[in-house]
Amino acid sequence: MFTLAEVASLNDIQPTYRILKPWWDVFMDYLAVVMLMVAIFAGTMQLTKDQVVCLPVLPSPVNSKAQTPPGNVDVTTNIPKMEATTDQDQHERVTSDISFDTSAVTPDIPLRARYPHPDSTAPNQEAKKEKRDPTGRKTNLDFQQYVFINQMCYHLALPWYSKYFPYLALIHTIILMVSSNFWFKYPKTCSKVEHFVSILGKCFESPWTTKALSETACEDSEENKQRITGAQTLPKHVSTSSDEGSPSASTPMINKTGFKFSAEKPVIEVPSMTILDKKDGEQAKALFEKVRKFRAHVEDSDLIYKLYVVQTVIKTAKFIFILCYTANFVNAISFEHVCKPKVEHLTGYEVFECTHNMAYMLKKLLISYISIICVYGFICLYTLFWLFRIPLKEYSFEKVREESSFSDIPDVKNDFAFLLHMVDQYDQLYSKRFGVFLSEVSENKLREISLNHEWTFEKLRQHVSRNAQDKQELHLFMLSGVPDAVFDLTDLDVLKLELIPEAKIPAKISQMTNLQELHLCHCPAKVEQTAFSFLRDHLRCLHVKFTDVAEIPAWVYLLKNLRELYLIGNLNSENNKMIGLESLRELRHLKILNVKSNLTKVPSNITDVAPHLTKLVIHNDGTKLLVLNSLKKMMNVAELELQNCELERIPHAIFSLSNLQELDLKSNNIRTIEEIISFQHLKRLTCLKLWHNKIVTIPPSITHVKNLESLYFSNNKLESLPVAVFSLQKLRCLDVSYNNISMIPIEIGLLQNLQHLHITGNKVDLLPKQLFKCVKLRTLNLGQNCISSLPDKIGQLSQLTQLELKGNCLDRLPAQLGQCRLLKKSGLVVEDHLFDTLPLEVKEALNQDTNVPFANGI
Repeated sequence: MFTLAEVASLNDIQPTYRILKPWWDVFMDYLAVVMLMVAIFAGTMQLTKDQVVCLPVLPSPVNSKAQTPPGNVDVTTNIPKMEATTDQDQHERVTSDISFDTSAVTPDIPLRARYPHPDSTAPNQEAKKEKRDPTGRKTNLDFQQYVFINQMCYHLALPWYSKYFPYLALIHTIILMVSSNFWFKYPKTCSKVEHFVSILGKCFESPWTTKALSETACEDSEENKQRITGAQTLPKHVSTSSDEGSPSASTPMINKTGFKFSAEKPVIEVPSMTILDKKDGEQAKALFEKVRKFRAHVEDSDLIYKLYVVQTVIKTAKFIFILCYTANFVNAISFEHVCKPKVEHLTGYEVFECTHNMAYMLKKLLISYISIICVYGFICLYTLFWLFRIPLKEYSFEKVREESSFSDIPDVKNDFAFLLHMVDQYDQLYSKRFGVFLSEVSENKLREISLNHEWTFEKLRQHVSRNAQDKQELHLFMLSGVPDAVFDLTDLDVLKLELIPEAKIPAKISQMTNLQELHLCHCPAKVEQTAFSFLRDHLRCLHVKFTDVAEIPAWVYLLKNLRELYLIGNLNSENNKMIGLESLRELRHLKILNVKSNLTKVPSNITDVAPHLTKLVIHNDGTKLLVLNSLKKMMNVAELELQNCELERIPHAIFSLSNLQELDLKSNNIRTIEEIISFQHLKRLTCLKLWHNKIVTIPPSITHVKNLESLYFSNNKLESLPVAVFSLQKLRCLDVSYNNISMIPIEIGLLQNLQHLHITGNKVDLLPKQLFKCVKLRTLNLGQNCISSLPDKIGQLSQLTQLELKGNCLDRLPAQLGQCRLLKKSGLVVEDHLFDTLPLEVKEALNQDTNVPFANGI
């Protein structure tokens, strides 16, 4: 047997789930408990006290065949025919037979019934005798027979509903209890509900919620005060205050409304929001992430809503079913019953009159049960009305948006919306507090406060360093925003922002008067109007690294005083048609454009900056650059770099660039350079870089490019140097490193202006004496060759500052190295054991401070 507490546990739910129980669910739970108590009480009474008592219907003295009307206990029907006899022996024989049968059933119970002696008197005399007998009419049944008849008639005469009503009521109640809370137990909905309740409770108790709502109250009071005090003095300002609905003070420059908001709104900073415990801030940020993931997970389906509707329909159908069949059987419960057990051969009687002692009690309990069921059913009907009266799969935070400053709180749908509707039936404050964690403005404010709390001015000052250009540089990486203290570093020259998706540049940047270079690496920064004005006038160099062209901020194309622009990202014209570079024509002072991307052609819109562009750099990722006709329009370009573009020949469009001074075609697939003769038309060309290609020979026509000062052929497949190269009298730098050159021609002595010679990584085994006639050589790299000896004439190179000999077959170094007064140990790249072969005074001279000798040499 189970206890009441065990059955009631079916209706029990976790206390935290009660916020999802509207008043009708709570009321139905109480009604279910009452019905459960009624069912258990009725069942207990039936098990302990329920019984029937039956008496046989004796023959009528008037008419033995008269019929007994229903419900009349004084008139009998179907009276059994008894054999009348006056023979005493016959009577005794019948009596002994009856006694024998009953003793066989219950032999241990003594006979208590007395049989009347046969009398041959008339029937009217017998009736008079019964009236005179105070003990009532006598029967021929003993106690065991009465017990037997009572049991038989309990099962035959009583209606089934009288016997099973408590159990049916118990089963119905349990079904209703399970139906009411099934959506809390079903695995696919239980996890979502549990997660929602957990997050909702944390959002309700989070200190950030209180601070955010407190800020809203402060803003409302300040706006009201501003509206009252400014109504008389600034009527125009008041008339436009209704447009200041954006919660973000840092909006893109293009949005004029956003700028007006940031300039006019009187409460951008609220003192109550500037103080937040670090632990509370971290918890709040974690809540924002949990809410975001939960919304994405729950909004995809409406299973919870459908399950709740189904269980409500089931309860309503159950109510109708119970009411229909119970109303029919309520009249079947009666105190008196007529029983015909068909055991005349055992008792001698055919009809019995029985009474049910629990009839009145069961009838009252049944009426009570029906009344409760009716109330329960009406509540179910109301629930269905509520479910279909409004669209519960949509939830609007319109009221919350109107009451708070978070006008960006999105509306939700499906199960997320349904859960919020259920919570509103409990307390609407929960949804209001929950909405704070759906607002991006709220999240940004939290990030801003936490960021400013962590990154103080002192901490930022420690991260400032000096770069290769000896400029003060600050690099911020993977932060939630830009700390306010950054803009207090007024002496900063370079600011790098990397992986900061919510970067906002406020008006405070105008106090950074030294800032001229800005790096935005995967950082689509937004700027206020005042900040944009400052950047437009002061910014000179901008680096933008992006994955998609949409990440490039729109204000970048309006920096009219920008001198250098570096773009790194996907700009494939086949995918987006260069939409990100359409506005370059506004960059009227742009001098250097560096594009590192995957271009298949030089976009025509780059030529919009051709009149003032002096340097164009295109670094491809290995994508073949097919179309270069646009280069012909860039007549003022002085430096051109086309690296890693899979070029196989020198593009003919380059020969039209009359002002070209430096050409770099690094890391391509160029095999032949017969077109090099066309460079003779480029009178200003002084530097030609064809390194990291597959060039086998240098054509003699290179001698026509007489103005060349620097020539780079490293990392190719050259096997020899033609004499024509040494006819370039202006050549100051020659780099043929990492080729297959085995000999340096003696004509190298003709290059009297040569200052830098790089032959590292070749097969040279002998240095011609004419090499040391190049007395202006400052750099001589001869490493990784097959040189066996270094001539003594090395001392003639008095201007030499760097000498590389490592990786050769040398066994000693000449003492004449001491005559190279500008050469120091730091500039001598050689094995240690070779350095030890030098005389002591030479080693001491090489180890001396470089300042004085270097100055004298200059």
